[in-house]
Amino acid sequence: MIVDKAIYADGARHDIEGDIGDAFDSARRDHDRFVWIGLFEPDTAEFDLVKDELELHPLAAEDAVRAHQRPKMERYGDTLFIVLKTLTYIDETSDIEVGEIMVFLGADFVVTVRHGTGNPLGRVRERLERDPGMLRHGATSVLYAVCDEVVDRYGVIAHEVEVDIIGLERSVFDPDARDVTADIYSLKREVLEFRGAEDPLVPVLQEIVKGRVPECAGTREYFRDVLDHLLRVDGQVDAHNELLNSVLTAHLALVSSRQNADMRKISAWAAIIAVPTAIAGIYGMNFDHMPELHWTWGYPAVLAVMATVITVLFRRLRKSGWL
Repeated sequence: MIVDKAIYADGARHDIEGDIGDAFDSARRDHDRFVWIGLFEPDTAEFDLVKDELELHPLAAEDAVRAHQRPKMERYGDTLFIVLKTLTYIDETSDIEVGEIMVFLGADFVVTVRHGTGNPLGRVRERLERDPGMLRHGATSVLYAVCDEVVDRYGVIAHEVEVDIIGLERSVFDPDARDVTADIYSLKREVLEFRGAEDPLVPVLQEIVKGRVPECAGTREYFRDVLDHLLRVDGQVDAHNELLNSVLTAHLALVSSRQNADMRKISAWAAIIAVPTAIAGIYGMNFDHMPELHWTWGYPAVLAVMATVITVLFRRLRKSGWL
């Protein structure tokens, strides 16, 4: 559905009354204005109204409706088609939900198509409308503002992920903590999903900053700032991934060490128990001609030997760290 629509001229907003086709015609006649149409999860019939009016390429229109695209920038004639991934962090589960924003950019129009709950663009529109100087750059100001909002959100989520990793580190080295192997794998999967959203956007912004996108010539400096923030986030995500690998390695090593300690204790007690068991087994065979069977002090002597051997074994094993 269309969530907002307006025509912008000389840095000011003018609401569109009636058919949006008239607004597009007005923008085509006056190159100092552009139309911004915002849609949220449109179906094919809804998007066809915009597609037919702007003569958008069918492949790009299909991508906009179906979503599930990787971040990219493609050119279809005079129209740029840019896909960005939006991210939403769920504190309760440490999950990262992924959505998408598609931007169709022309000389006198911008169409934004949003899928998922992440990064609603109402705030972006309000921010731009408070900055007439930025709006005077034309339709590319919208692309810049959308990219800036998405990348800023990446930075917030990178910090949230870092907090979760610190929590996992503390759990790993807490001797009384539960097994967190599943939590580490789960967070690592979310970090990889994070990387899949932000990393492909780097070359897109680099193309703009290098001046290979003529439409964005007047806003290259702004996109350079967005790229700097994105590269910082990209480095953080790589560091998070490496840190999770280290946390997982340390956790598995500690689990293995604890298991080995438990096995040593079990083996030590088994060795101690084996001594009286062996002696009792020998003298429990009940043969007639066995030494010391009829000796008065035989029974207490055997008990004394058992106690002595057990005591010696216990002290030796305790001293070696097995008990």
